[in-house]
Amino acid sequence: MTILNHTGFAVQDLDRSVRFYTEGLGLERYNLVHSNRPAISSVVGYDDAYLLIALLAGADGHTLELIQYVNPPGEPSDPDSQSRRARFGAAHLCFLVSDAAAAHKRLIDLGGRALNPPVEVYEVLRACYMQDPDGNWIELIEDELSKRRPFTIRQNLGVPGPGGDGESGQGGDA
Repeated sequence: MTILNHTGFAVQDLDRSVRFYTEGLGLERYNLVHSNRPAISSVVGYDDAYLLIALLAGADGHTLELIQYVNPPGEPSDPDSQSRRARFGAAHLCFLVSDAAAAHKRLIDLGGRALNPPVEVYEVLRACYMQDPDGNWIELIEDELSKRRPFTIRQNLGVPGPGGDGESGQGGDA
C-alpha cells in the first residue's frame, strides 16, 4: 500500500514562505524543526546538512513541508528554466480554493508571481498557475463540483483519454 505523505518545497526564507502559505491560503503551521542530525545529511545528500523545516497542513490534512537549507546554503534555480512549464521535472502543487481571484490577489500581495489570472477552463472550473516567492509552482482551482464535495479523493474532469473523446479520461488537474 502506498499513501501520499507530504509535498516538499525548498525555500530561501522560511518565515516569508510560512506567511505566504498560511496567510495566503489558510494552511496551518503545526511543526517547526531544526534538523542537523547525521541521518538528515544522508537523506539529503550533503555533509553536515542543517535544515529549518516548517510543516503546514491544509483542511484535508495533506502536509506541505517547507525546507530552508542553512548548510549548505540554498541556491536559486535558473530563472529561465524555472519559468518554463513544459520542461521535464517541472512540478506543481494544486490548491482547491473557494474564490480563485481573491486567493490569486492575496498571494500576489504576499510575493507570489502570476503566470496568468484565473480563467474558466470548464463551465464549473476556474484555474491559474503561479509561483510562490521562491519559484515553486502552484495551481489554484475554483471548482463548483468540489465545493459541494470538498474531500473527493479522485476527480474525473473529462480530460480526454487515449480516445480523445473527453469522457474517458482518468482525471487529473487542469
